[in-house]
Amino acid sequence: MPQMLSAVPREVFLTEPPLIGLATLTRRAMRGESLAPYAQALQARLAANPDDANALMDLSTVEQLRGSRAARLRLQREALERRNLFAQNEPIPGAPRLLVLLAPGDFMANTPVEFLLEAAQINVDFLYIRDEADLVDPPPHDMAFVAVAESRANQKILALIDEAAAGWPRPMLNNPAAIARLTRDGACRLLREVDGLLYPDNRRLDRERLAAFSGAFPIIVRPVDSHAGEELEKISDALELKAYLRAHAADEYYVSPFVDYAGPDGKYRKIRLAFIGDDVYPIHFAVSSRWMVHYLNADMLHNSEHRAEEASFMQEFAAFAQRHAGALDGAKRRLGLDYLQIDCAEAEDGRLLIFEIGTAMIAHDLDCPITFPYKSAHMHRLFDAFGRLVGVPAAGPA
Repeated sequence: MPQMLSAVPREVFLTEPPLIGLATLTRRAMRGESLAPYAQALQARLAANPDDANALMDLSTVEQLRGSRAARLRLQREALERRNLFAQNEPIPGAPRLLVLLAPGDFMANTPVEFLLEAAQINVDFLYIRDEADLVDPPPHDMAFVAVAESRANQKILALIDEAAAGWPRPMLNNPAAIARLTRDGACRLLREVDGLLYPDNRRLDRERLAAFSGAFPIIVRPVDSHAGEELEKISDALELKAYLRAHAADEYYVSPFVDYAGPDGKYRKIRLAFIGDDVYPIHFAVSSRWMVHYLNADMLHNSEHRAEEASFMQEFAAFAQRHAGALDGAKRRLGLDYLQIDCAEAEDGRLLIFEIGTAMIAHDLDCPITFPYKSAHMHRLFDAFGRLVGVPAAGPA
């Protein structure tokens, strides 16, 4: 780890109550708690001090958790008009300082490091980048982490960070140029020749070219920049494709062949993994009767058999990692990132079937420990690995 910078005052943060933060607010929402009291308290703070940027940023998080992306972006923009530097935690004397570089946007715009470092003994500052001026004379830090995720909106910001990276005063993790290559079609090209991987060809088509599609069906279609299954559909024939285009107004789409990855029992199993440094860690293992698997729609909460299968996968993860060691290592080397995630499955022929590669997928320890007693230990191993990556000091003897 580089020599630590001398501590500097954080007066800009101490004039306001600290951030409540994404992790705390998301935990409350996942427990079913109403976020209305938080919204009311934050609005009262803003009535007393309209320049309370922390209150605006927290309120923007509350609004997206309550379902309003538009309110999120509006309130975040108001916060960033006041300043673009925020602190995750109150100062920890003597602890290292991590500077996280972010882009304005919704929850998919950046790596959600708040969940990874929620309890770590490290000072975490968030610097939002809008133009090149935001990268001049960065605040003191020991290490920087590029949290800006790939999207059309973020390509310019990633290019600006990449230009600044050569002269950056401290080590910088997650190469911005490597992140910029993680478009669905770009990542597919990068990994096409990796033995043991099956990454269905992803083509990027505008509306006119998609309307004229004459290839084999079924296909998977989604708008560029869509995530979490938003506007994603399996299309079985030309009539369904016409109906899809009538229902969706995007200007560009990704198209890929549908690969049926159902197991012998007819169920689909989706795996999320995190690459941290040279190692790989499990995030979740979701089992569903539907081909489009998301952890929240996979009935993991109410199906004990699905949870037992996930627990077994995590317990025996070393065997999975060994079975796919060549493919995982090949992907890691070609992607060239310190931290990334993949959503995948095991194809019928034994290869690792890739659905998505990115840096903005969530890894958290927010699940109920009574219902999911096996998850927390695995997630904290992942958190510890990420902490080591960004310079969190090793814990001393108990």
